[in-house]
Amino acid sequence: MRIALCQMTASTDPKENLVDVQDQVRGAARAGARLVVLPEAAMVRFGTPLAEVAEPLDGPWAEGVRAVARETGTTVVAGMFTPAPGGRVANTLLATGPGVEESYDKIHLYDAFGFRESDTVAPGHRVVTIDVDDVRVGLATCYDLRFPELFRAHADAGATLSLLPASWAAGPGKRAQWDLLVRARALDATVWVAAVDQAAPDPGIDPEEPAQAPNGVGHTALIGPDGTVRGQLGSTPDLLIGDVDPEEARRVGRAVAVLDNRKL
Repeated sequence: MRIALCQMTASTDPKENLVDVQDQVRGAARAGARLVVLPEAAMVRFGTPLAEVAEPLDGPWAEGVRAVARETGTTVVAGMFTPAPGGRVANTLLATGPGVEESYDKIHLYDAFGFRESDTVAPGHRVVTIDVDDVRVGLATCYDLRFPELFRAHADAGATLSLLPASWAAGPGKRAQWDLLVRARALDATVWVAAVDQAAPDPGIDPEEPAQAPNGVGHTALIGPDGTVRGQLGSTPDLLIGDVDPEEARRVGRAVAVLDNRKL
């Protein structure tokens, strides 16, 4: 299955970002992609008052994503924010396309490195997979990357590919941790990992300097189930096209057998 990983920089304007998302999806479809993945917070970047811009899954932003998915015949996964009780929002992935209509609310919230996502975001509780062209795909978001149990839950549900839209925070060692963790999660679960990060709003910012909000460092990557890098972008907005073979994940799973051999 051909997938497209769209590394973009979201602005503070959801309408502007929707136009960018739609353009990205059309370009990916022209490249032959069947699954198009946008970053976490593609709707609006962190640092914006999220409760003021959050919309339900039947609101205009989500409907705009559905419209371009129908237009192109692709399945699209994009990060947005939906209302949650108590004035908070959910950090939501919308997944929509032919035979697909699902959403995933980020389970692990980024209460780390001096940032408290849980102050404004309510956690999700469901492990979510979708089926795209007979390939089962697990959904995860950004900080979820640090929790191998979720990716193994995807594999237990039959997934051979895990998607990770992200808006990774800059800071000392954070870029290196991104590269390490996306490869480790593929090996943990013997699945493909497609990790789609936002490009930083200012390409001149040093990614080693702590940022006030997690707005991305780029370096979107497609990782094979054996932990090898099959494609990776730089720090600026770009498009990565890759082909995912679910049978390779099954072969690696039989050879490495970490899922079969685990004791805990």
